[in-house]
Amino acid sequence: MENVIVASVSAPASTSQAQAPRRWGRSTGAVVTGLLAIVVTHTGMDAILHASGVFPPSGYGMSDALFGLALAYRVLFSVLGCALTARLAPARPLKHALVLGAIGTVASLGGLLAMIARSPALGPVWYPLALVLTSLPCAWLGAKLTAKRAGAAAR
Repeated sequence: MENVIVASVSAPASTSQAQAPRRWGRSTGAVVTGLLAIVVTHTGMDAILHASGVFPPSGYGMSDALFGLALAYRVLFSVLGCALTARLAPARPLKHALVLGAIGTVASLGGLLAMIARSPALGPVWYPLALVLTSLPCAWLGAKLTAKRAGAAAR
């Protein structure tokens, strides 16, 4: 029997491996930036509508129509936040936007569970349920709008 010695020669790290930590940082930054944009716009619009008297003061109940208004601007701002994430993503913008959408789904699910536990004191259950159901579609739409805009700019 022959003894065969196998030498392992390690190849230098490829460019993609060397850039992996940088890409992770850019990926995380893209998702965090989109999340912050969504939180700031949602909270800011809530504050504006409370201060202007459109929404009642905090702690008072709101009508279904006002919850519908809140849902409408949350959907809009979520699409825009996911579009921002897709735009900033170093690669695979749809994947980045969907990660943000998954974060939104989990957060909205927490809101739904809190609402169910304290309904009707916090408001109607349909509202947080709608937020859960729209988070991923908003993420998909935001990424698709960004891709369509990028495709048009390349022409």
